[in-house]
Order: sequence, then structure tokens, then C-alpha cells
Amino acid sequence: MAFKFNSKNSLALFLVVALSFLCFSSTAYDISSSNSVCDSTPYPSSCISSLPTNYNTTKANVYDFCQFSIRKSLSNARKFKLLIEKYQRSSAALSTGVIRALEDCHLLADLNMDFLTSSMKSVSTKALSSSKADDVQTLLSSILTNTQTCLDGLQETASTWNQKNGISTPLANDNKLFSVSLSLFNKAWGHKINEGPSNPSKLQQAGFKNSPLPFKVSSKNKALSERLGRRKLLQTDDGADEVPISDLVIVSKDGSGNFTTINEAVAMAPNNSLASDGYYLIYVVAGVYEEYITIPKNKKYLMMIGDGINQTVITGNHNVVDGWTTFHSPTFAVVGHGFVGVNITFRNTAGGIKHQAVAVRNGADMSTFYSCSFEGYQDTLYVHSQRQYYTECDIYGTVDFIFGNAAAVFQNCNIYPRLPLANQFNAITAQGRTDPNQNTGISIQNCNIKAADDLASSEGTTQTYLGRPWKAYSRTIYIQSFMDSLINPAGWREWSGDFALSTLYYAELGNTGPGSVTKERVTWPGFHTISATEAANFTVSNFLLGDNWLPQTGVPYSGSL
Repeated sequence: MAFKFNSKNSLALFLVVALSFLCFSSTAYDISSSNSVCDSTPYPSSCISSLPTNYNTTKANVYDFCQFSIRKSLSNARKFKLLIEKYQRSSAALSTGVIRALEDCHLLADLNMDFLTSSMKSVSTKALSSSKADDVQTLLSSILTNTQTCLDGLQETASTWNQKNGISTPLANDNKLFSVSLSLFNKAWGHKINEGPSNPSKLQQAGFKNSPLPFKVSSKNKALSERLGRRKLLQTDDGADEVPISDLVIVSKDGSGNFTTINEAVAMAPNNSLASDGYYLIYVVAGVYEEYITIPKNKKYLMMIGDGINQTVITGNHNVVDGWTTFHSPTFAVVGHGFVGVNITFRNTAGGIKHQAVAVRNGADMSTFYSCSFEGYQDTLYVHSQRQYYTECDIYGTVDFIFGNAAAVFQNCNIYPRLPLANQFNAITAQGRTDPNQNTGISIQNCNIKAADDLASSEGTTQTYLGRPWKAYSRTIYIQSFMDSLINPAGWREWSGDFALSTLYYAELGNTGPGSVTKERVTWPGFHTISATEAANFTVSNFLLGDNWLPQTGVPYSGSL
């Protein structure tokens, strides 16, 4: 299958590239002076190779270098997608594991092209606001995550085929260039996350507290308001902000709604909605829905509300042992920007014996889960990429059960380690930051960490840790949370030998409970007990710039410590 742009995107991309060449081709430069800029990046040779032939840098600056690097990254991403499609055309001769790994890589390469195209448009000007700079940094961080995920999947289920065909080599080379683009962008436009909230007046959304479904429908749509009111979906509280709703559909297994399956309702959602359009709301009536659901990239601003935890249940059992990649194993996967999930239980019932088995994979920017439950064993909740917020949720699992490389904040959640297989230990988090310039990490604030019933009733031999470093620059922070006695006094567990112990960033502040005592914590260079000033960098307002987008969701949050 040959790769094709649609005509609209092709024209926009052509204009951006053409303008970039016009801006920079009018002056002759000496390429030898490029070293001063490229030497400050993680991969200087990749930086230099991104420059046009005969280009030099006498009058160039870091902005020019970044623009060239992103353009070269887009070209390489396109070539890699074509390479994946070439292999997919011979799928009849491939194993199921290879086919699934290639499907993951194709999806991720497609996202990378979108992200790079958007980034290239943004960096065509030097004047970027702090929020816009954070958007681009998020996209460029996600590109690295996507590339690493593709590589992990190939190694996980298609390692022999991968070695034979050498597909990891171009992928690794692309990753270096993507790292250069992110590094140059941060030097030119990157904002400091400790600059403070962009809208201090919305640090506390106190009007939403202690309300089971604290949403108010705009009075502009009276018919919709009445329909929602009859279903008792949304509480009209005079103190609450209005949540814009464009349309409502109801999913009910008994046929009393608009659809009997969630997938049908998702398929009918409008494509590429804007925030100003309001949410397309899918109400899922109580029941157990055995479906594998994906919210794709073109289904933006979709809100899904159930009847409550353990009332509306979405369940599946895909897992790595049965031939799925970790990325492809979720019961529920979301990529569409601005997703909101409320009052739903997401399960993967494969069990610990099946190893990696994801309940939810989230790669949706500015996504929110409120009053949801995530249930699995190993790899329950895959916070894959982009900016994510979770509040008043329950998360159950064993090994690495909150993992990935998003910028993710958890507030007021209950985290329940379960009883793992014999000879296994529990690691609550396995954060996957691969590059020091990525704006990613897991921040756990004001949560409760207690043993699930099966672990609590066991003989107590299972060791439970706050996390371990999946990737080299793993970053996880626990703030003002309750830690019960199940937490090992060392707190954290190594991944393999001394891997990442100097480059990771693990931190704790103001936690309580018998498992929170830090005097016997690990002594790794990357572990810290931090001040409130440092911890403020990982709050909703600073880490996610959540004041810019969370108020529209109607979900409760606290922007500060």
C-alpha cells in the first residue's frame, strides 16, 4: 500500500516546507560552525546530518537548527512508515506476532507524522506562548515514546524477524534525530515548568467537590438538558461551571438506548471536533460490556459516562502470552484528544499467569478519568504518552501496574497492589522516560496506597515497591499520599543491576503512614526527598498546565499542593 497524504494536508505541508526553504536558502553558510549548536544536543552527528547540503551556520541560530531538524525528522518518519507498509504487504508470510507488532508500528508512525507536521507549523515563528511551547514539547516527547514503543513491540513478539530484517536500525537512527529535535526545541522555546500556573484564579475548583457527577449542561440546549436530566446523568449545581455538550447517545445492552455496543456509539461520534463544539457524550448504562474499544485520533472531545464503578464494566483478556503486544493488549485504548471517562470500570481478566495484560492504554492528550476503576494484574494502566489526569480512581495490579511515559498526575486515587504470582514482587510504577528533555513523568498526589483484599489476607511475604525504572530517565514523584505498611522500607526497586540509578528521578514529599518513612530508603543518586518548591513542579497547574484545559471537563482538581 503506497503512502498518501490527503490533499488538504499535502498542501499545508508543502507550503510550510517551501516557506522554510525560502527563509533559509538565501544566505550561504559554512557548515563547520554548526558544531557549537549541535554539540549541545545528545547526538551531534545526527544534528549535523539534518542540515541541508552546503548549509552553514555563520548567521544561523538554534531556531534555524530546530526547524531543519524537525523537517528532517518528518522526512525520516515518512520513510519509516513506507518501510512498515512494505513489510505489511507481505503479511501472508508473516507470523501473527510480527503482524501485530507491525500494526503497532504503523499506527505509531502515523501519529509521529501528525505530531511532526503540527510541530513544524508551530516552530515557523519564534513567538510561542508558554502553553503553545508546552504543546510542542509534549508532541516531540511523544514522538520519542512512540518510536520506543514500536521498538519494544518488535523485540517483544517479533525479535527473530526483527533481527533478520534489521528494522530496528533505521528506527534507532530516527530516534536519535527525534531526540535532537526535542533538545533543540527546548533550548529555543522550552518554558520552565516552575513558572507557575497560567490562570491562578482557577487553582481550586471547590464548587465541584463531593458531587457524584458535578456537571451542568448549557441552557442553550434545552432539549438536551431535559434528556440528560431524565437520565439523571448530570447534576445541575448553581456553583458548578457549565460543561459544553454537543450531543448525547445512550448505550444499553437491552436495546433501550441508541446502541447496544460501545463501539457502535464511538463510530458515530463526529470526526475532529473542536473544544468549542462541546463533548459528544456517550452514556453507557449499567452492564458488563465484553468489547475491545479504541477511541481513535479523529474522535476528539468524546466524553463517556457510566452508571458507576462495578456497575458499568468494560472487560477483555488480551495478553502477551497469547501473542498480543503489550501495546495491543488493552481492553480500552484511547488516542483521541480531550477524552473524558467517568464512572466506569475497565478490566483485563487475563490474570497474572498471562503476564502483560493491559486494561487501559491512554495516549490521548489532555485526557481525564474521574471516578473510574482500572483492574488487572501486570501492566494494568498504560499511561502511554501525552498529558493525562486521573482523580478519585481505583487502580489494582501487581507488577508495574501503572506504567508508561505520559505526563500523568493522579489525585485522590486509591492504589491497590494485589497478590502476585509466586516469587514475584509488586512494583506500583514503571515510568518509561527515555530522554532527559521529555516533559514526562508520573506524579501521585494525595492518594491512598493500601493492599487489595487478596494481598492483605496473604501471609505477608510479598514485597511491594513504589516503583522501578523501566527506562533510563524514569521519573516518578509521590506527594502527600498515605502509604500503608505493605511498602518495603527501601521504597524503590532496581530494574536490572545499576541501570538508570544515576539518571532516574524518584522523589517523595509529605507522605504519611507506616510505609512512608524514608530513613531506610534507597541511596541511589537519582532518589530525592524534596522540598515543597520542587514538588510544585509536578502539580496539575505546572506539570500539566491543567488550568488551561481541565475546567472545561467539569472534573474536580487541585492545581497546587
